Amino acid sequence: MFPLFWDPTMIILIPAIILSLWAQSKVQSTFQRYLRVPSASRLTGAAVARQLLDRSGVDDVKVEMTPGHLSDHYDPRSKTLRLSPQVYQSSSLAALGVAAHETGHAIQHESGYFPLEFRNSFVPVAQIGSNLAFPLLIIGLIFAMPVLAKVGVYLFTAVVLFQLITLPVEYNASNRAIALLEGYGYITREEVGPTRRVLSAAALTYVAAALTAVLTLVRLLILSGMLGNRDE
Repeated sequence: MFPLFWDPTMIILIPAIILSLWAQSKVQSTFQRYLRVPSASRLTGAAVARQLLDRSGVDDVKVEMTPGHLSDHYDPRSKTLRLSPQVYQSSSLAALGVAAHETGHAIQHESGYFPLEFRNSFVPVAQIGSNLAFPLLIIGLIFAMPVLAKVGVYLFTAVVLFQLITLPVEYNASNRAIALLEGYGYITREEVGPTRRVLSAAALTYVAAALTAVLTLVRLLILSGMLGNRDE
C-alpha cells in the first residue's frame, strides 16, 4: 500500500492544485488592481456596508474592523460583519465590492435564505467530517482495516457536501452585492464591470475548494478500494 499522502493517485488532484494556485493569484492581483481605483461615491467600505444594511432593514448587525488581509466575513452567531482594514477604510471599487458581498450574507441571514440556513446547520457535521475523516483513513490504511477506512471516506463526504453547498451561497451574495451597489447608486454603470471582476475572482477560490474536495474524495475512494481488494 502506498503512503496516504504520496502515491500515484495524487495525479487526480493536479487539476484542483492548478486551479487553486491560479485562483489565489487571480484574487490577489484583481483585488490589488481595483484597490487602487477609487469609487465615484468616495464612501468607505464600512460606510457602504452600514448604509446597505440599514436600507435593507438589517439594523441589528454590527460592522467592525478585523485584522488581516482579505479576512472579511459575516459572523451569523454574533450578527457581526467584519471587514479587513483595506476594505473597512478604503473607498476603492475593490473595497465596496467586498463590503457589499459580506453585506449580502447578512441580508441572506436576515431573510432566511435557505441555502445559507442549510449550510449553517451543516457546519457541525462538516467539522466532524473534517476532524475525523483523515485520522480514521490513516489508521484504516496502516492497520489494513477496510471498514475503518471507509468510515473515514464517508465522513469526508460531509466536507465535500459543505463545499458544494457553499457555492450557491457565495454567488448569490455577489449578485446581491452588485444589485445593491448599482441600485442605490454607490457605483456607476461604468464601475459595475470592475466591481464584478473583483467578486468573480474571489468566487474562483470557492470553486477551487469545491473541486479539491471532490477530487480528494475520489482519491480516497480509490485508496480505500485498493485496501479492500488487497484483503479479499
